[in-house]
Amino acid sequence: MIKKLVLMIVVSSLLASCGSILAPTPVSGKLKVVATTDIVADAVMQVGGDLIDVQVLLPVGTDPHSFEPTPQDIAKVSEANMIFANGAGLEKFIEHLLESAGTQGKMVEVSDGIVLLEDFNADEEEAHFGDPHTWTDPNNVIIWVQNIETALSDADAANAEAYAANAAAYVAELKSIDAWIREQIAQIPVANRKIVTDHRLLGYYVEEYGLEQVGAIVPGYSSLSEPSAQELAEIEDAIRDLGVSTIFVGNTVNPALAERVTEDTGTKLVRFYTGSLSSADGEASTYLDYLRYNTNAFVNALK
Repeated sequence: MIKKLVLMIVVSSLLASCGSILAPTPVSGKLKVVATTDIVADAVMQVGGDLIDVQVLLPVGTDPHSFEPTPQDIAKVSEANMIFANGAGLEKFIEHLLESAGTQGKMVEVSDGIVLLEDFNADEEEAHFGDPHTWTDPNNVIIWVQNIETALSDADAANAEAYAANAAAYVAELKSIDAWIREQIAQIPVANRKIVTDHRLLGYYVEEYGLEQVGAIVPGYSSLSEPSAQELAEIEDAIRDLGVSTIFVGNTVNPALAERVTEDTGTKLVRFYTGSLSSADGEASTYLDYLRYNTNAFVNALK
């Protein structure tokens, strides 16, 4: 009898141990969540509120295209109940990170369901991928919110009503800022609505709000690409021919190449936010502030 009792205790301990590996226990009843970028994290927190504990992988101002996880990042992911990523091919590091962490946490790509813009002029290497910068249009982030709500509710059904209410409130804010952006862009004369950026990342925004991205200093959707001398000369010629006044450069990239182009073409350089928010005390510390800052930057430079 004693032997049977000991055996039952050992088996129970082993099962409990296995259970902790398969599904990490939330701290203080909260789901442990990891988000790849602070933009994804902000959307997740809007839906999850105080019911979740969120950690962010990429530090403020980090380019998602070039990020390399640290051992500390692997530890974060290994302990998470859920991992939220933009998806659409943005986080090239994510598959290797998940393998290294050995996590059993659910992976959620918030851009799932968004029809990606295709770059028909992309080189053969990038021709198979769509534009991953889905967050530049708040209408896409409404789809993010739906995916986040579903994932959180599935993992924590007891709080599904709270997640649904938070999601509905945030969607209302996203629709409101969408209307505001349209009002602001309407101030720019149609002839001035030509955008040149450091790399091709504003496709969703310009398509939704009636701007035109006439070129990018770096070809393709990744800031890691390098223009050839011929490509650089062609974009400078296009800038002159189209009467482009401003080059917009993201906050996560080195502006040196753009500065050279502005010197060659007599244009001005304006910084804006791309793949990262500002610090908590900065001008774009939330996604809604990010949209306001960028829209004001475009309007003030072009109108």
